[in-house]
Amino acid sequence: MTTVLGIETSCDETAAAVVCDGRRVLGSVVASQFDLHAKYGGVVPEIASRAHIERLDGIVAEAIGQAGVGRDQIDLVAVSNTPGLVGSLLIGVTAAKTLAWAWSKPLVAVSHVEAHATSAAIDLAAPPWPAIALVVSGGHTSLFHVRDYDAIETLGVTTDDAAGEAFDKVASILDLGYPGGPAVERAADVGDPRAVDFPRTMLGADSLDFSFSGIKTAVLYHVHGHGRTSGGLERLSRQDVADIAASFQQAVVDVLTRKTLLAAEKTGAQTVVAGGGVTANRALRRRLEQDCREAGVALHLPPMGYCTDNAAMVAALGYHLFRRGRVCDLSISAMA
Repeated sequence: MTTVLGIETSCDETAAAVVCDGRRVLGSVVASQFDLHAKYGGVVPEIASRAHIERLDGIVAEAIGQAGVGRDQIDLVAVSNTPGLVGSLLIGVTAAKTLAWAWSKPLVAVSHVEAHATSAAIDLAAPPWPAIALVVSGGHTSLFHVRDYDAIETLGVTTDDAAGEAFDKVASILDLGYPGGPAVERAADVGDPRAVDFPRTMLGADSLDFSFSGIKTAVLYHVHGHGRTSGGLERLSRQDVADIAASFQQAVVDVLTRKTLLAAEKTGAQTVVAGGGVTANRALRRRLEQDCREAGVALHLPPMGYCTDNAAMVAALGYHLFRRGRVCDLSISAMA
C-alpha cells in the first residue's frame, strides 16, 4: 500500500489530498477563491498567489486529518508544477519540496493537464488505457492519446481561447456573473439551443486542434451589433439571453464531441475519458455519453468533484509515476 499526499495550486484552487494506491481517496480538500476574484470577472494572479500562501498549510492539515494518517504513514509527496500561473505554482511546489525534505519522503512532479487527462481512472478497478482524453477547462482545451500514465501523446490543442475561457467571456457579454461556466449553463437550461446558428470552427476536416475565439466574437456581435462591443444587451429579454446562452453552449459542445470522436477514429481507440472543469457541464456529459454509445466507444467521466482543479488527481497520477521511477529531486521548479 502506497499513500500519497497531493498538492495542487496551479490557478485559483488551493487543494490537498491523500490517496492510497492511486485509486482510494482518503481525504480531499479544495478551497475555492471565487469570492476573491468575482468582482474582477476573472482570476487575478497576484491575489491567487497570496491566497494560496494563506490557505495551503490549513488545507494540507485538513486533508491529512480527513485521511486519518500521520506523516509517517505518507509514502511520497506529489505536486503539480506545470502548467499554470507561475506565482500560484510556486507556492505549491515550495510547500511540496519543503514537506518532502522535512519528512524524508520522495517527491514527484505532475503535469496539471495530464492529471486531468487521467482523473477519470481514479474510481476504476482497472486502468482504461489506451484511451482518448479530452481535457477542457478555463485554460486548456486539448486531446491526448493516453497509452499509459507515463505515455501521453498530445493530439490537439487550442489555437486561441480555451472552451472554459470562452464560457467566461460569453457570461461577461451576457452579464450572467462569475464563474462563467456554471452561469452560462444555468441560463442555457431554459433556452433554445437552435435559436442562433453560431459558427462551429473545425479548422479543417482532419484537424484535432480547437479554436473558440470566433464563437466568442460571434456572440459579442450578435448581442451588440457587428463591430460593436456595447449597447445591445438592454434590448434583449431574459428569454433572448437564455437562447443565446443555449445556442453558444450547443456550438461548443458540438465541436468538443466531434473532435473527440474523430480522435478516437483516427487512433483506433475504443475508450474515451475526459477531465477539466468544463466536463462538469451537463450538456457536454450527455452529448459525450450519446455520441460514444452510438460509436460503440466506452466512456469514463470523472465524478463532479474531480472535474475542477483538485489534488486527488495529482496524488493519483503521482503514485503511478512513482511506480515507474519518476522521482524528482529538490531542484524542480514551477513552469508556467
